[in-house]
Amino acid sequence: MNVTIVDYNSGNISSVINSFKEVAIDKVKIEVTSDLNKIKSSDKVVLPGQGSFKSCVDALNNINGLADSLNEFAINNKKPLLGICVGLQMFADIGYEETETKGLGWISGKVSKIDNQNGKYKLPHIGWNEINIMTDSKIFKDIENKSHMYFVHSYEFIPEDKSVISATTDYSSNVVCAVEKENIFGTQFHPEKSDKMGLRIVENFITL
Repeated sequence: MNVTIVDYNSGNISSVINSFKEVAIDKVKIEVTSDLNKIKSSDKVVLPGQGSFKSCVDALNNINGLADSLNEFAINNKKPLLGICVGLQMFADIGYEETETKGLGWISGKVSKIDNQNGKYKLPHIGWNEINIMTDSKIFKDIENKSHMYFVHSYEFIPEDKSVISATTDYSSNVVCAVEKENIFGTQFHPEKSDKMGLRIVENFITL
């Protein structure tokens, strides 16, 4: 089985690569690439994202045909895809970080700044926070509710259809921190930086 981590120059993804390699069993090949043919032919794709919504969308669009290839992979061919941090946020129709920017439009919704209640909550939201698991998501297999995950973000994804929300975290309000829609999965937190529980999520995705 081939799992491809999409490398589109969106910041440091070494910890994502390391966590997948650590979990991958001999039968799983982890590839890091932006090669469109390799992405299309892989069994599963991981879409990381660091930095602002706009910078990640721009970096994705700078690689000719990449957005279309991801669309074909996830939407047309319904193969499993995991978005991490801004990788999840890009599922949205639109994001408002820096300037209004169009997302991939896979899950209707928007990405807005977390309401920090006039400075009562620090932004970015950095560090460990417990997650409230809302649904029996496949990537949360054997993960206990209220497990702690590692976050770094100032913006949150607000989907129109609340049924796609698989977990939230309490920070100023109920912030969406994981979504699942058919074959598309996303986490706002960083599983690759979330110790054993995070590695279990990586493993759950690999073994879907």
